[in-house]
Amino acid sequence: MHEKTLAELSAALHSKAISSVELTEHYLARIQQLDGTLNSFITVTQELALEQARAADARLADGSAGPLTGIPLAHKDLFCTRGVRTSCGSKMLDNFVAPYESTVTQRFIDAGAVTLGKTNMDEFAMGSSNESSFYGPVRNPWNQELIPGGSSGGSAAAVAARLCAAATGTDTGGSIRQPSGFTGLTGLKPTYGRVSRWGMIAYASSLDQAGPMARTAEDCALLLQAMAGFDERDSTSVEHPVPDYSAELNQPLQGLRVGLPKEYFGEGLDAGIANTIDQAVKQLQALGAEIREVSLPNAELAIPAYYVIASAEASSNLSRFDGVRYGYRCENPTDLMDLYLRSREEGFGAEVKRRIMVGTYALSAGYYDAYYLQAQKIRRLIKNDFLAAFEQVDVILSPTSPIPAFRIGEKIDDPVSLYLTDIYTITANLAGVPGVALPAGFANDLPVGMQLLGPYFSEPRLLNVAHQYQQATDWHTRAPL
Repeated sequence: MHEKTLAELSAALHSKAISSVELTEHYLARIQQLDGTLNSFITVTQELALEQARAADARLADGSAGPLTGIPLAHKDLFCTRGVRTSCGSKMLDNFVAPYESTVTQRFIDAGAVTLGKTNMDEFAMGSSNESSFYGPVRNPWNQELIPGGSSGGSAAAVAARLCAAATGTDTGGSIRQPSGFTGLTGLKPTYGRVSRWGMIAYASSLDQAGPMARTAEDCALLLQAMAGFDERDSTSVEHPVPDYSAELNQPLQGLRVGLPKEYFGEGLDAGIANTIDQAVKQLQALGAEIREVSLPNAELAIPAYYVIASAEASSNLSRFDGVRYGYRCENPTDLMDLYLRSREEGFGAEVKRRIMVGTYALSAGYYDAYYLQAQKIRRLIKNDFLAAFEQVDVILSPTSPIPAFRIGEKIDDPVSLYLTDIYTITANLAGVPGVALPAGFANDLPVGMQLLGPYFSEPRLLNVAHQYQQATDWHTRAPL
């Protein structure tokens, strides 16, 4: 059963070929069998999952079921889930049990989906390798000596290893697309504001966006259908009509204009990845696409601009974790200042502390204009680059990462090198445009991801291009275990 896509499982549930309880028990057994080494889950909600599966079977029986009813999913452990630990991969929130449900998880509950558990992640979503988690690193199912990507590495590993039908992730600088590329999945970062952030523990509020991670573009369309939509509780939520994301999947690609940014295909790109992406481009040409070169001239400034802005917002957002109201509290503080200092010192990991310090520095009175303000100006230039490029092409194509998945521990002491693995994905977050990553082949026996970026609210077109490519290739069907 675990080899079926979400769409195939949905059809099987509706035809009564299997029940949700049977399917849920099957995935729970796989988690028990395989996740001891992968470490993709922080919390497994077995009792809740079986309770929801029984309710789903009742809906399937009475005819009130939708496409996601009875489908076992996993959620990244920064979505608040009522009555379940929501840790954000941090010692700071190891004991935090959310008293309410995030909008994203509530919408999946309303759709009848089953929650198998909460997936491991880089602490407070700060990382590109899933090595900064308080609960230890997640291992890539394709080679357990390698990282799965981050920060949504637990979700990526769980879906790739077929421990769940699909999962939620969040993308602040590539944290859905990069791990999807490293593990052979399809992952979608929607337009900023397309999916509510209410109940999603913030890292960088102007960059964070939730999205689906699954086997195929068809599956991502079904998941996004449930996730997307205006939420009055989220001030960054956009009141924009939600289309039928599955309606255009089968449109032909004849005449599609695909842009290749010249800045993304030069120095630093692994030769095996470059060759794999070149083959993918030829496949799109065979499907009727027209290939053009475009330029994103300010792309080289994305890394420094991103890490100033993201760290500044993290410094502000994480100031609420002080040992007073919830989360970790140090033992026997001598006074209030000691409580603050030791709770934060002991509760946060090294990468989180590094970014808090960088962000606090960038926001300080003497350096605000020199760093934060300049980074915001660069952000605007990057947005303008995309607006100009999308006047010439319909989608922009690139690798998701310049290098394949690397060994656990290889870059842990070199944060700048680690940050550079997101060089192709960060620009989409700075500009707020949507992007999808999908399997494009293999290099050195490891999955290679292809990224497609589009104009604001062009998710239907991106999913259409990805689906047509997947209809013509079989990379998305390959499994590591």
